[in-house]
Amino acid sequence: MATFIINGLKFDCGLSNCSKAPKLCKECIINKLEKMGFEISPEMQITSVDEKRLQVERDKIWQIFLDVLNIKHIILMDIESGIALLNYPVSAVDIEVELLSGFIQANITFSESSKGLSEDSVSALEHPFYELQYKKFNMLLKNGDYIRIVLILDHKSSGHMKNLVSHFLQEFEIQFKEQLAIYKNSGAFSSKSMAEFIIRSFNINLVFPMTLAYAIPPEYLEEINNDPVQNAIINLARDTLSSKSFFYINTLIDKVKKIANIQAKVILQGIYKLLNKDIIVPMQLETVISNLEVRQEANQKRAMKIKPISSIIISDDDITKLEKQMEDLNEVGAKKLIKNLIKRGKTAEKSSTFDITQKEYNKALIVAKKFKLKDEINKISSLLFETEKKAKQVELDFALEAAENAEKNKDSINAIYYYQKALKLHEGFLIYSGDDSGVKKLRKKILKLREEM
Repeated sequence: MATFIINGLKFDCGLSNCSKAPKLCKECIINKLEKMGFEISPEMQITSVDEKRLQVERDKIWQIFLDVLNIKHIILMDIESGIALLNYPVSAVDIEVELLSGFIQANITFSESSKGLSEDSVSALEHPFYELQYKKFNMLLKNGDYIRIVLILDHKSSGHMKNLVSHFLQEFEIQFKEQLAIYKNSGAFSSKSMAEFIIRSFNINLVFPMTLAYAIPPEYLEEINNDPVQNAIINLARDTLSSKSFFYINTLIDKVKKIANIQAKVILQGIYKLLNKDIIVPMQLETVISNLEVRQEANQKRAMKIKPISSIIISDDDITKLEKQMEDLNEVGAKKLIKNLIKRGKTAEKSSTFDITQKEYNKALIVAKKFKLKDEINKISSLLFETEKKAKQVELDFALEAAENAEKNKDSINAIYYYQKALKLHEGFLIYSGDDSGVKKLRKKILKLREEM
């Protein structure tokens, strides 16, 4: 039996295992209410309890993400002296901590004295929040018993962030009570494990570079395969990782949004689920840096295989060697060299290594132009044109096959993604042919899938 909220009132439909659910639920409820004699208003709001619960959960996760994006810097200060004990930069914003510490201490001292607050009366207010402006930033401050936390923000803090700060101070001073007591008595301060505590408390890992786990645990496979949003997130993350060693959550959200008309909150909820399952995994900055050099060489090799045929450029070394070959050539020798280069290009084409084909044909074209061989120039230009067309066709066939397979598997998001790739390639084919029927067909496909979603 499904439960709904109608203008704030609960209503149980009385049916279980209904074949019409959930698509026709609202229509069915309106019919029931009309039969019961109720007048139906166009402004009437009907929301399922499950839908409402999901919306609340999405709003909560979205607010967590917005709060993390808002934080630029976190500073922990000694409450008595105002000395900065720990400085945790969340972004690349450059903050002069010592100067800022003096500014904060002066403002708080002035604020407390201007209100005529003694230490006892401040304590009675249970450590109020302070909100200050510093340059173009907003600052949120709160005192604990031993430390003061300072958040440097882009925008004003939300209620959720203030709750986080209050909870953080309570937990932090309990967990690190011994280290704080040692500092108070001796002046010796140890920040061991404090950065990790900050990351967990404020969900800072949401703005870390991300990667995917090597494999999806078997217990999650069925759930993910039945969830098109989670499935699409994983596939698009893999697509990004094929050319980069990491991705960011906000760019992944944008990528999924471009494919399907899905709310960013829904996508973020899917990402959050995958984070909790350790399928999307945050990376420490040190790991990212250490991986960059290793990945760079691999990516360069891969790029040579997959880059568009039109972007292949002959290297300086190849040109130097070719120029040396041409030094002692006459026209007959030049034609013979062209013939050999074309032959090598055609051999490469048979194994679908179009980059090598293009390279050899371009060499032949350089020779033909050097010796002003008009017939050879025309022939090679035609070969280059046909080679590019064949390479594009291979890319198009792959994209269409991937799209059709995704559509058969009811994976609408990935189907749209690959149909969009195919559409882009098809539009490029208009150079070779004026027939745009394929373009129109793909646009209709994408539109239909979006309407179904």
